[in-house]
Amino acid sequence: MINFWAENFRLSPNISMSSFEDKIPLNRSFTQTLSDYYQLTKPGITLAVVSSMLVGFVLGSGDSISYAIMIHAIIGTYLIAAGTGAHNQFMERKLDGLMKRTAKRPLPDSRIKPKKGMIFSLTLIFSGLLYLVLMVNPIAGAVSFATTLIYLAAYTPMKQVSAINIAIGAVPGALPPVGGWAAASGTISEPGMWLLFAIVFFWQVPHVMAIAWMCKDDYSGAGFKMLPKGDETGIKTSIYSLICTILLFPVTYLLFGMQLTGWVFLILGMLLALFFLVYAILFLKERTKENARKLMFVSIAYLPLVWVAVFIDRLF
Repeated sequence: MINFWAENFRLSPNISMSSFEDKIPLNRSFTQTLSDYYQLTKPGITLAVVSSMLVGFVLGSGDSISYAIMIHAIIGTYLIAAGTGAHNQFMERKLDGLMKRTAKRPLPDSRIKPKKGMIFSLTLIFSGLLYLVLMVNPIAGAVSFATTLIYLAAYTPMKQVSAINIAIGAVPGALPPVGGWAAASGTISEPGMWLLFAIVFFWQVPHVMAIAWMCKDDYSGAGFKMLPKGDETGIKTSIYSLICTILLFPVTYLLFGMQLTGWVFLILGMLLALFFLVYAILFLKERTKENARKLMFVSIAYLPLVWVAVFIDRLF
């Protein structure tokens, strides 16, 4: 399957078959090489995945948290998330080399050879999967593996086909709290976990669309289709962002209404959603790169602050 999608990447007219494969890697110190492999894991995204998983674990634990299982869940989730990020970079290494924002990543910059990157990423993925199955439970492992599979086999190649990739990518992006809840409870049938899924899903669409609007020229030059077809003015992009931001309000209330969270979370969650909404409206009114940048930064702040609100609420 990996080779199939790798072959598809060669269809882009802007990609030279030998552009990135035959460079001789630079001589790097051990520390520099370690740093390169760490960058390959997309540490920021991996941290966000682990944080989202922890929220699901805490809420899924009810009144009794097993800290031993929680630590195992953190380790397994980190491994599989890091491997997924690394394998995504392996699959997109040629395309990354065509964009200013990604050209200096370890693989397109030839600081890591593709084969080593592939072995590294797959080792992390399957080590994390095995760890979760053995040390946590098979359901948590299955959710994490589904996250990886959708991200790599559906979202990653779809980025060259249609902007629908944003909705597809929001699914694996929103599954970590489900995985955390499954790690704590051993089930994926409880409605609370899917409300957490909805928060991350609806957050991710405006977050990614803001980035896509900011970097539309860079994305387009590399063959990525990250904006709705024919959306030259950005009206579709901004409307989709606004709709998803509005939907955060009822989801936030439902978490409170189902008694999964208390008044502290409800108040903080609503205020954060309102702040997010203000910038989505500004982007709709004026679809400039500057407003897209503001929306992006607000979105970056929103999700961790919502998770902090969950933990604060638990304290009270």
